[in-house]
Amino acid sequence: PFAGWTLPLHYGQGHLQSHLHTRRHCSLFDVSHMLQTLVYGRDRVRFMESLVVGDIAELKPGQGTLTLLTNEKGGITDDLIVTNTSEDHLYVVSNAACADKDLAILRDRAAQLQATGSDVRVEVSDNALLALQGPSMARVLQAGLLDDLAKLSFMNSITTTVFGVPGCRVTRCGYTGEDGVEISVPAARAVELAEQLLGVPDVWLAGLAARDSLRLEAGLCLYGNDIDETVTPAEAGLMWTLGKRRRVAMDFPGAAVIMAQLKEKPRRRRVGLTGAGTGQLLPWHGQGWPLTSLYPHIPGTVTSGCPSPCLGKNIAMGYVEAAHSRAGTELTVQVRKKQHPAVITKMPFVPTQYYMGK
Repeated sequence: PFAGWTLPLHYGQGHLQSHLHTRRHCSLFDVSHMLQTLVYGRDRVRFMESLVVGDIAELKPGQGTLTLLTNEKGGITDDLIVTNTSEDHLYVVSNAACADKDLAILRDRAAQLQATGSDVRVEVSDNALLALQGPSMARVLQAGLLDDLAKLSFMNSITTTVFGVPGCRVTRCGYTGEDGVEISVPAARAVELAEQLLGVPDVWLAGLAARDSLRLEAGLCLYGNDIDETVTPAEAGLMWTLGKRRRVAMDFPGAAVIMAQLKEKPRRRRVGLTGAGTGQLLPWHGQGWPLTSLYPHIPGTVTSGCPSPCLGKNIAMGYVEAAHSRAGTELTVQVRKKQHPAVITKMPFVPTQYYMGK
């Protein structure tokens, strides 16, 4: 069970094989459980900027950005990708676990603005969403496109025909750290497109287990574990999502709290951790294992963790007091009443391979 959906951990191949195949070749992920919304109207940018921290107005046609939906206390309600399409709307992708609350926030805010005469409308897309990720993605997908993928750089999207299926939105992004795309495809033809892609020997289906370990190697947050409504962008190391203009205007929810933390520095920070040995197991996400120092007591929490298939060691993500968050700091992780050594490590753990264009 995952956010109201039933999703596979893996498809036949084991987790390790699936993870390494994605890094070396290409994998297909069914991420149709994520919420896709379309925002129409001449006031759509102002509407979106009243909810998120990013500079949506500066996005060029076809360009997207990772941004944060925040609350009045500065906490992160969700992390979203917002794209300024070349058509007449914004395209928003939200996490499945946050779908209901995100949609309620979007609809409530739209109703408030409509009541004052603003032109904005929120629609839910019923498209499926497929993610094709890995170093051979471009070769595999280019065979089914008339468009030149080399012209599509990271966080940009186009609407096109993919392997004979028209009306697909192809966005060059993903959750693995590899070069990849997410394809929003009309639901009635999603299986057809998936089968076309899986007809290429290089492409394997991948499930939740590989998705989680790949994103952790890439140093990416999982909502509900590494970030939530009690965590601010400053604490999470996500201040880069705040547009410069938005920092000055301070016109997003929680701006006073967030900008004060930027000035005064947060008391805790998100950090990466690697196990100093290979025998101990840093916990899977959601366990909240205590994190303490080998020297002065430093309280903290592990929020995600797993053995890294690429590095052959245990990796994790968590929060420690800012004064002790420097890379190289030695800590211990308490797992089931046992203490295991760990070291604060810069992220990403595995270098990302995003395609930034030629």
